Amino acid sequence: MKKLFLHIALFFSLICFSQNEQLAQYYYDKGDFEKAKISYEELLENVPQNMQYFLRTIDCCQQLQQFDVAEKAILNRLTKYNQGNLLVELGYNYQLQKNDAKAKSYYDQAIERIRKNPNEVYGISSSFERKVQLEYALKAYQTATEIQPNYNFNYQQGLLYGQLGNYEMMINTFLDEAFDSPQSSVMIQNQLSRFMTDEADVSFSNALRKALILKVQKNQDLFWNQYLSWFYVQQKEFSKAFIQEKAIYKRNPESLSTILNLANLAIEEDDQEVATEILAFVIENTKDLGLLVQAHSYLIELKIKKATEKDFATINSEIETLLKEYEISPFTLSLQLIQAHFVAFNLKKPEQGKAIVKKALDLRLNNYEVAQAKMELADILLFEEKFNQALLYYSQIEMDLKNDVVAHEASLKAAKTSYFKGDFPWALKQFKEMKSANTQLIANDALEYFLLINDNTVADSTQTALKAFAKGDYLLYQNRDQEAITQFQLVLETFKGQEIEAVTQLRLGKTYEKIGEYNLALSQYQSIMEQHSDGIYIDEALFFSAEIYSKKLNEAEKAKPLYEKIIFKHQDSIYFVEARKKFRELRGDKNL
Repeated sequence: MKKLFLHIALFFSLICFSQNEQLAQYYYDKGDFEKAKISYEELLENVPQNMQYFLRTIDCCQQLQQFDVAEKAILNRLTKYNQGNLLVELGYNYQLQKNDAKAKSYYDQAIERIRKNPNEVYGISSSFERKVQLEYALKAYQTATEIQPNYNFNYQQGLLYGQLGNYEMMINTFLDEAFDSPQSSVMIQNQLSRFMTDEADVSFSNALRKALILKVQKNQDLFWNQYLSWFYVQQKEFSKAFIQEKAIYKRNPESLSTILNLANLAIEEDDQEVATEILAFVIENTKDLGLLVQAHSYLIELKIKKATEKDFATINSEIETLLKEYEISPFTLSLQLIQAHFVAFNLKKPEQGKAIVKKALDLRLNNYEVAQAKMELADILLFEEKFNQALLYYSQIEMDLKNDVVAHEASLKAAKTSYFKGDFPWALKQFKEMKSANTQLIANDALEYFLLINDNTVADSTQTALKAFAKGDYLLYQNRDQEAITQFQLVLETFKGQEIEAVTQLRLGKTYEKIGEYNLALSQYQSIMEQHSDGIYIDEALFFSAEIYSKKLNEAEKAKPLYEKIIFKHQDSIYFVEARKKFRELRGDKNL
């Protein structure tokens, strides 16, 4: 019984202690530093060795300008525990009082402590970083490595150089560390990417480019070709990345799968010309069946994407020839599913498309391959307006591959199916759940449809306009572009000035782009800019217009002010980073 009562007493004391900690944090976050100070002092009495509670107490004293009280507490703790980081706290206490000479004295003493005992670098450098004394933090790491050369703080020093704006030293330090410790390379690349897009001025990318080119020229190690290729991919300069990958391939012929991945990235960024060149290189240089089939699959998809109806017979014949050459087997599943989709959606022969998929499902496929085949079958059933059967297959994929990316894709398609058939409440519920999906593309897509349904339900409880719009979206899904255009034009005529207008103009614009009617697309985007300048689609209208002028019509001077508007007026747009890069390119900045 005594043990039981002891456990109960300990349990309740822990609960009380946790509540006291939460209360102290509450007062601190609220800015009530007097009460926060009292609460942290009480916590510190129970756990006197707790550094976090002590530092919070000091912080509260400093917020209340009780610098003498803070100094006395720090000195007492320094006497008791003799921790070097407390010298940094003393220095900072004087810095807050504008006594820079005394602050410097204590900061220098902290550095001297590292000279005597390099192990103290961890606590002291962390304290300097918390106080944003970056030069001293850097000096702390440098001092420790002078005394103990086996210490490695290159990553921490690289970060500090970057924060201090010394990009040359940051780049050199990070690159040397990446070469010496390849396991840290991804972590370093993440930091370099962050500086390339968000934190640095435009000269950073140029400095990194020069440093990498220099490494490639001076060192024959393939590591630097790979790193330079990675850099070019970040800049979406796929042709330059391909040059590096070819150089790697000449010395390491096993690297073709990496080159194939590069082609996929180029496809995702709609750089079809470079993607086609890369795929041709892969086909020419490999006998590996898996790589050959995948490369041909990508090529066929590119051809289908830009094909007109007069090209369909040639493409269908090419797919047939490839399947005869490589035979019907699990290895050629990607080609079989492309054929099924093409036959159903382009040639408008869904029964033939379903037959191809069902034949594929009779092969010995793994779970992922079965899911891919079922997804295509569901897509074709949806094309046929067999909504419930499509939903059944999407649900099977969700059950078979729970929490997998493929399952999330099936969930999104199931939600779109509900949307197409007019079951908006259920679709809205599904899109809401997927807004926080791990895959950014799925999350963005789900958010777009959630806002579409939600906004137009609030504006029109009968959802009449939304039903007419969803019909246009379904026609687009079926590749019936001209009919979709007619439907969207009807929506604009019938619901002029209503909530649905802006998104309809956006859809019309994208559909006109798809069929190459760029001036008609621009007119729709212009209407959004003029009539819905304060709406949620303005940044898309600006960006899509700029892209047409820049890439399709070669009118850079018209594109520049549109990119510029995104940069200065729509910093929260998902197109902000890309617009800034494109604007600088058109402006002729040399340091990209």
